[in-house]
Amino acid sequence: MLNHLTAALTLLPRRLLVSSPRTLTRACPLLGRMEPAVVRCLPGDPKLTISFSLEGSHKHMLRDQDEPLGKVLTRISNNAAKGQGKAKKSKKHRGQQPCEAPEPAAVKLYYDGDEVPGTVLNSEAWRDGAVLQVGDVKFSVHRNVPTFTTAELPVSLLAGFPVCPKLEVEFGSLQDCEPEAAEEVPGQDPGWTQVGCGRVHVPSNQDIGYRLKLCCTPKDGSRSGLTKELVSVGVVEAGPGVCTFDNRHAYTIKEAEWPAVRVVSYNILADVYAQTELSKTVLYPYCAPYALQLDYRQNLIKKELAGYNADIICLQEVDKGVFVDSLTPALDAFGLDGVFRVKEKQHEGLTTFYRRSKFRLLSRHDIVLSEALTSDPIHSELLERVSANSALKDKILQRSTALQVSILEDLNKPDRKVCVANTHLYWHPKGGNVRLVQMGVALQHLSHVISEVAPGAPLIFCGDFNSSPSSGNSTPEGHADWSSSGPEESCSMELPSTFPPLLSACSQPAYTNYVGGFHGCLDYIFIQPDSMQVEQVIPLPSHQEVTTYEALPSVAHPSDHIALVCDLRWSP
Repeated sequence: MLNHLTAALTLLPRRLLVSSPRTLTRACPLLGRMEPAVVRCLPGDPKLTISFSLEGSHKHMLRDQDEPLGKVLTRISNNAAKGQGKAKKSKKHRGQQPCEAPEPAAVKLYYDGDEVPGTVLNSEAWRDGAVLQVGDVKFSVHRNVPTFTTAELPVSLLAGFPVCPKLEVEFGSLQDCEPEAAEEVPGQDPGWTQVGCGRVHVPSNQDIGYRLKLCCTPKDGSRSGLTKELVSVGVVEAGPGVCTFDNRHAYTIKEAEWPAVRVVSYNILADVYAQTELSKTVLYPYCAPYALQLDYRQNLIKKELAGYNADIICLQEVDKGVFVDSLTPALDAFGLDGVFRVKEKQHEGLTTFYRRSKFRLLSRHDIVLSEALTSDPIHSELLERVSANSALKDKILQRSTALQVSILEDLNKPDRKVCVANTHLYWHPKGGNVRLVQMGVALQHLSHVISEVAPGAPLIFCGDFNSSPSSGNSTPEGHADWSSSGPEESCSMELPSTFPPLLSACSQPAYTNYVGGFHGCLDYIFIQPDSMQVEQVIPLPSHQEVTTYEALPSVAHPSDHIALVCDLRWSP
């Protein structure tokens, strides 16, 4: 089982390339006085591994679980003899008098003081607490010891921005793991000094020019694994100064108090789009090239999201790698769990995070809108109408637009549920007719999910809808968007909805997307006003803040969109 762990971060001078000996030896007491022999043996896996160090040589053996123990012990004995033979040849080569060829070392395995018979299978023989003896050397056997499977520091480190390492452990428990803070080593050059501990560390301006070092120990109850140490690739660099979201954080210093819920919707600009030649030369030519780099933008995104102290976060244009390697470790450290829905044909998608102290994920009901239109009977009437225009139908079916749907349970009132939807509709300026059909499919699906899975649950519908809001959520037959792509794809129909009119919780700002050649309101958080009321809307950045570097994105803002943030209150 993989869990994210706590960690301690320590400051390391730039010139320090290796760890202090005091730190390296600190791990030894974790495994007792004997050297460790680490065994990994999982049910259902035909193999097991045995790892230990003998006379300075690391041994890593892959054996069958159903193999008799005697064969493994013989192999260890032969390997030990070969190692001694190599040492003999080395002495002869240096002109020293070689010793006589040693006899194969006696190798035995003991458990509770009794020798384990060689006929016992490996899966049963290598038990936690057993003792492996190779000649005069004894090893303490640790079976399935807590072990880091992933331990990584971010590549880019900025002063004033949170550093959240990606840590995963096998055979460990998040609750039992504790940070291992390094100590200052006085009188040594180079040395390092403790600067903090915990899952999140924010470097200060005094740390600029220095590396960061991570020390942490995986644990499971009283059992501990080996301490892991990581040194950052680069040094802490200066941050950009004031960002567009800093003033907004003044409104979100604390979490919303129940029964209020803070919701964020944000298109964070996928790296697969930010790094195209079109983006660099046409869409965002005003943006400094380094500010379009993913590592740099991730620093800003993590700080911005963490500062909102949100309970529900819906993100669009999330690269899969960003979700796994960056957002999940960071937001997990701030108390949120998340789910991801990749967009077919692209390497980006949708993600919904929720505060685990307030919500529990009950079920997911994600769909690809074009697939649902043709395969789900609830859309048969809409499909029949769309099929009357083959050109429009083909364009709709080519789209891989997804709808992410999560049913959350309110932990403060378990009988209360909420349906959180997240989407990113078709982007083309002349694709209004496609978006109308996509919205029709989405609302019909949401209505069906709520009625079947969570009757009476309110809807929170977030996303980048790539359009100005229409009247409510019922589209009349003569709506202008039906003819948005010209007469060939024109299609006029009414799209009724089973939902009562939805309300844009953040109203309609002048813009939520601001680039060199366009600005407009494309993003919304829709709610049912009879189920939830708007308690607070976090003000958007001022126009001066948005245009300080001409447009978005910039060195002070990581996306071409602006996050919508509001506090909603459950209706009594």
